[in-house]
Parts: sequence; C-alpha cells; structure tokens
Amino acid sequence: MDRRRLLEGGAALAAGRALPAPASPASPVLSRPIPRTGERLPAIGMGTWLTFDVWQAGPARATRREVLRELLAGGGRVIDSSPMYGRAEEVVGGLLGELAGRAAVFSATKVWTIGQATGQRELQRSLAYWGLKRFDLVQIHNMLDWQTHLPWLRAWKAEGRIRHLGITTSHGRRHEELEQALRRESFDFVQFTYSLADRSVEQRLLPLAADRGVAVIANRPFDGGDLFSRVRGKALPAWAAEAGCANWPQFFLKFVVSHPAVTCAIPATTRPEHMAENAAAALGTQPDAQQRRRMAGWFDAI
Repeated sequence: MDRRRLLEGGAALAAGRALPAPASPASPVLSRPIPRTGERLPAIGMGTWLTFDVWQAGPARATRREVLRELLAGGGRVIDSSPMYGRAEEVVGGLLGELAGRAAVFSATKVWTIGQATGQRELQRSLAYWGLKRFDLVQIHNMLDWQTHLPWLRAWKAEGRIRHLGITTSHGRRHEELEQALRRESFDFVQFTYSLADRSVEQRLLPLAADRGVAVIANRPFDGGDLFSRVRGKALPAWAAEAGCANWPQFFLKFVVSHPAVTCAIPATTRPEHMAENAAAALGTQPDAQQRRRMAGWFDAI
C-alpha cells in the first residue's frame, strides 16, 4: 500500500507474535453524541471491508487481533461490518472473544439481502458470529430492499433486539434516494462516504442529517487509500500542526471528524501501527472551520 511507503513505523509483525499491551490514550478522546439518545461515541472507529476477510488460522488473523487491540487501546469503540464482507464478522467475533472486548465495543453490522425472512436469518447468523444477543446498530446495507427491511427492523428495535437502526450507501452512490429516505423516515444513523477527495455530502446530506437528528458514520475516509497516493512525496504543510495534525492519517481523518455533523469515521486497515495512527486522530486539537477550509483548499490544489 502507498501508506506503507509514506509513513514512518516499525516493520510488520511476525506471524502470530503478540504485542505488549498498548498504553491507554494520554489525553481525552474526541467523542460525539448520538443525537437521538445522547450516548457518546469515540470519533474514530474501524471498518472491516476487505481487511478482516481472512482465514481463521494463520498469520493474517493474528495480525488482525493486534489491529483490534490497538483500536480498543486508543479509545475506539465502533466496529462496523457486514455479511457482504466475507469472513469478517466471524473473525471479528472470535477475536473480540479472545480479547474480552465485546462489552467495550459499539457493534455495528448490516442487513444485505432481499426479503424479510432472509434478512432475519442473515441477522441471526451475524449475532452468532459476533457472539452477541443484540447489536448496538443494524444498518440496511447500500439501501438494498430497504422498504421491506425497515418495518421488521423497527419491530426488533421496539422489542430491544437491536439498539439503533440505520441505512447506508458508499462510493458516493444513490444520494438522491438516500436523501428522500432520510426526509421521509426516521433513522438513528446514516452511513455514507466522506473524505477530502469526496465532499459532495457537505451540500445536502450532512446538513440534512444534522437537521433530522441522525448520527453520521463516515466510510472510506482515505478514499480507499487513494489519498495517500495523492500526497506521495509531499511534506505535511507546516500550518497543519495548528490543526493538531502530525502526519497524513491525522490530516485526512481530522478533516472528516471535525465536521460538526459527523459522529464517527471508520477507516479500515490490516496493520496495527496504522490502527494506532488512526486512533490518534481523535486526540488533541481538532481543526476549526477556517482550518478546515484551508485543508480542503490545499488538497484541491495538489
């Protein structure tokens, strides 16, 4: 990955070797309230698309265990997954059991299928994979058959079988339909793509979420890693330190989570040292409105 050449850090972990227990964050972690409940969530969480779809035995799984440990040690709680992500849910659930981390996390998964009965079976499988009795958040993945899933998910929420209900899209797709759904229906969460490379949601979706009291999860905050390609060979601007940025991951993530309507960003990674860098974006100074404009203008000019 381009990030590996951009950032300083140690070599990759040897297969299966455990890290010593990381220290807790030395300063307060940026958190944001869920508008409907007031419950606060750390602003940096973790996605699992591609990164946690690994075999249950072998060095890849052992390294993912350390990624999870770095998330928790850095004050992160939100883990986002989906049945679409291959073995990711099963791997996450098993690792959380080993780390005794289930009670600490805010568990977020998705329904990704057509039809009520298949959706309910899929969600039951997800609960078994995670080792949970209920999820903190269930989202309708990429709006697939969302009008069918919404009534039974609401019923499950009313029964206490899930805590929050959301809807998602990614890669900047289906924004008009998502806007209509948010205006017409009541959701606790919405998830969509937001990064320095894709700021289209600033025009309508982010203000709408704020007006409707909907928590926002930002996916693809590194634009699938392409942001690191954009800055390859470039020094971090000296003025970035004023916005609390000491490296490129902080520059990219702090821009996203400093938007007042964003609740949490969920960068994905396969490397523990990168997870530690990501989690550190929730620490220290955050960019103000003027600094955010400067960051966006600088990025657009490169």
